[in-house]
Amino acid sequence: MQESQRAAPEIPLDVGGQSRPPGSGLGAFRALRHRNFRLFFFGQLTSLVGTWMQIVAQGWLVLRLSNSAFKLGLVAFSSYLPLLLLTVFAGVVVDHMDRRRLIVITQTCLMCSAFVLAALTWAKVVRVEQIIILAAFNGLVNAFDLPGRQTFLVEMVGGSREDLPNAIALNSMTFNGARSIGPAIAGLVLMVVGEAGCFFLNGVSYLAVIWSLLEMELPARQSQRFGLTMFKRVREGFAYAWHHPATLNLLVAVALIMGLGLQYSVLVPVFARNILHGQARTYGFLMAAQGAGAVCGAVVLSSRSHGLARIRQHLIAGACVLGSAIVVFGMSRSLPLSIAAQMLVGAGMINYVASTNTLIQLFVSDELRGRVMSLYTMSLMGLAPLGSLEAGFIGQHLSPEVAVLIAGAIVLASAAFLISRLNVLACAKVAH
Repeated sequence: MQESQRAAPEIPLDVGGQSRPPGSGLGAFRALRHRNFRLFFFGQLTSLVGTWMQIVAQGWLVLRLSNSAFKLGLVAFSSYLPLLLLTVFAGVVVDHMDRRRLIVITQTCLMCSAFVLAALTWAKVVRVEQIIILAAFNGLVNAFDLPGRQTFLVEMVGGSREDLPNAIALNSMTFNGARSIGPAIAGLVLMVVGEAGCFFLNGVSYLAVIWSLLEMELPARQSQRFGLTMFKRVREGFAYAWHHPATLNLLVAVALIMGLGLQYSVLVPVFARNILHGQARTYGFLMAAQGAGAVCGAVVLSSRSHGLARIRQHLIAGACVLGSAIVVFGMSRSLPLSIAAQMLVGAGMINYVASTNTLIQLFVSDELRGRVMSLYTMSLMGLAPLGSLEAGFIGQHLSPEVAVLIAGAIVLASAAFLISRLNVLACAKVAH
């Protein structure tokens, strides 16, 4: 029997949603008891603040240079396309390479890219074409970085499956805490020193996560050669997902919700300037509101029990709240209402994404983890190139409002699909 079809020893799901993983009473931050995860948590928080500063500044810079919603979508398309093309092959590399070494390499590459963009902008020679090239390079690096970081979570909590859901929730809290802080800082930095300052500070911030990785105490993990078996290994990952209905349904839903629905966010600069009649600070507030909502959602999520029935509830509720909030944002002409909608978008998104991530990681055995999480990354971002172009095209030729309403409808339809497949999710088993 193929490796992808060999089931690891399994245990039944919680009965009636009453069971709780061992250690669930240790608090909302129990994964921080692991030193390696503590180092990564704070190092990544610093780095991601810089990343969100760059995202905000880059969107504002593209809009300033081109005044085009389509160009905003094109830049996003360029950053996501390599993920679609390369992530499944990157998963094989993740399964066979020392994951810490891999992440140090990818973070160093992203740091260099940020410094290059800062130099071009500071010298006032930056063009949209150059931003597109650097976005594509970052996408290439992220094809390896994202599944590497997802699978590395297990190693940082010492292989503890009872702490894995909490580590995933805290990791999502870190990402979205940075989403709250970074755009707010970016709005101020943009007014004081411009886009180049945001790009430079992002480059510096990567030093924090690189340092945290080098300080970790981990057992040596031997790199394995895979040579001509690359395509066989990729095929095994696909075979597992295809023959595991719960995982397949989760991957399909996350592709539609995150790849098509959430790409409305490429139009947030247009809403900030042209519809809400604001400036860079308004854009920063809108993005920060989404991050603040996500942090609140992550705090609640990490403090709750993680029985699988509860995780499924968060999955459905998150998707429904996310779709409804996107629709409200698309219809709003009031800054306070738009900020409130963005906060609900963040809260819904964190519950949905963290629940999906947790379920997939619990279902898969460790020997296939890198490949399956690369499929998750591909689903998470794979349709984003099309979603970004679709949002930019409709925003340019119809209206930004119509583009956002379509995105909200896609998310709500995907939530209905998940509800219809709850019996499949309930019958799945957790890998030992």
